[in-house]
Amino acid sequence: MDRVALWQRYKKHLCVCPSLGLSLDISRMDFPDDFFAWMHGPMQRAYEAMAALEAGEIANPDEKRMVGHYWLRAPQMAPNPQIRQQIEKTLADIKAFAAAVHGKKLVPPAAPKFTDVLLIGIGGSALGPQLVAEALGNPGSKRDRMKLHFMDNTDPDGIERTLNQIGVRLKSTLVVVVSKSGGTKETRNGMLEVGHAIAGKGLSFPAQAVAITCEGSQLDQHAQKQGWLARFPMWDLVGGRTSVMSAVGLVPMALQGVDVDALLGGAAEMDRITRQADTANNPAALLALMWHHATGGRGAKDMVMLPYKDRLLLLSRYLQQLVMESLGKELDLSGQHVRQGIAVYGNKGSTDQHAYVQQLRDGVDNFFVTFIVVLRDRVGAGAGRPPYEVDPGITSGDYLSGFWQGTREALHEKGRESVTITVERLDARSLGAVIALYERTVGFYATLVNINAYHQPGVEAGKKAAEAVLDVQRNVVAHLKQNPAAATPEELAERLGITPQVETVHHVLEHLAANKRGVVRGRGKYAWNG
Repeated sequence: MDRVALWQRYKKHLCVCPSLGLSLDISRMDFPDDFFAWMHGPMQRAYEAMAALEAGEIANPDEKRMVGHYWLRAPQMAPNPQIRQQIEKTLADIKAFAAAVHGKKLVPPAAPKFTDVLLIGIGGSALGPQLVAEALGNPGSKRDRMKLHFMDNTDPDGIERTLNQIGVRLKSTLVVVVSKSGGTKETRNGMLEVGHAIAGKGLSFPAQAVAITCEGSQLDQHAQKQGWLARFPMWDLVGGRTSVMSAVGLVPMALQGVDVDALLGGAAEMDRITRQADTANNPAALLALMWHHATGGRGAKDMVMLPYKDRLLLLSRYLQQLVMESLGKELDLSGQHVRQGIAVYGNKGSTDQHAYVQQLRDGVDNFFVTFIVVLRDRVGAGAGRPPYEVDPGITSGDYLSGFWQGTREALHEKGRESVTITVERLDARSLGAVIALYERTVGFYATLVNINAYHQPGVEAGKKAAEAVLDVQRNVVAHLKQNPAAATPEELAERLGITPQVETVHHVLEHLAANKRGVVRGRGKYAWNG
């Protein structure tokens, strides 16, 4: 297709949202002329399913739950007054809490004010807040009211590194623990490690701790019993991967100094736009249809995210969970084996041009690209300075713009498909809109392929398998303490009656020996030397 024809195709299919300064370009997707007519019926059913979800019908049939993340930015749409009041009260409480911390009405016992925030969570309880902090934060600037840190794994080295980064400011760090049930081991372990570190300095962990959890959970009871500084609610109707606009994301945002009303407002406006059953002017519907076209409705191709903005580095990680945990399902709603899903990966432009774009252009054609473009080059104080020219009449931002356009053109020349999302500027309102756009797109696409986007049985299976490994470890250690003679993994597995789990026994022994946890190894055998 020549450039004039491409320009006409661009104008024909461009979806513009003026109230958000956002547009979606699908002109580089090679869908046939009758595609929208062919998909009209399925898309109408997707609109109906979404309307029912927002009205409060059970949208997660496996767990018999409503799905309520859209109400977080439009509580007046909640299906009953109780849910509306809970959402509105929580937002007011978060703002009041942040104001009290910033105004030094709430202070730590051993410092004049709180300076840092350490959020302990995993998955959706960390990825959303991390994305917002990276995209809207300004490290080292007075524009950030507090400095954010994250502990999102049970890796002892990672925990130690984070504590070392905080250093002496641990005494002035507000610790926010996020867990819906309170039983998530990674989060619990981080909480215990940080509590141990704070106690080791003679400080009071409860006086510096905040819980975000479901009412009555293990964590809620623990925080209440110990007298933590504050507790904020999570709800079953909001899944972790869509929780960034609940207390999970709003508490750290407010403490950092992000405009939470603007973020919620941008999401609410995107929700309003994407409720309309006018596909040509509904960016979420168009994006869902492009996913269906590109992957054949079967996940046949990967989604490559290329945001041309350093602040959006974590967007691909955030979308990995949102998209892959929502759409990666073995069964459809009818119980049929379908093995659905769309793999997501990416880094940032133009870094990726020096990384894997070579393969995207010349290698296997198993992907489609989403470019994210931000028109405004700088934010904050830098936006007011005269642009510096690295070449006559050319700025660094001009190069960045040229690189994304050049990459798109180079891929198009080889028949590689792409969509482009453009925003006028990256701020709280536009970021809220982008997050809401993808949440709605996931919901639409799930209906198009007839799956439940709001449960995650595979995640639970992994947790149970991990517990089984730890049970093996407890049994192995107990046996070695009573029988200290050296033995091979095979011998130990046979003695314990778990011969099929001999490899697990081997890995447990290797880990214990490497960390000098009472087990010594030599000549293929292991013994207790505790």
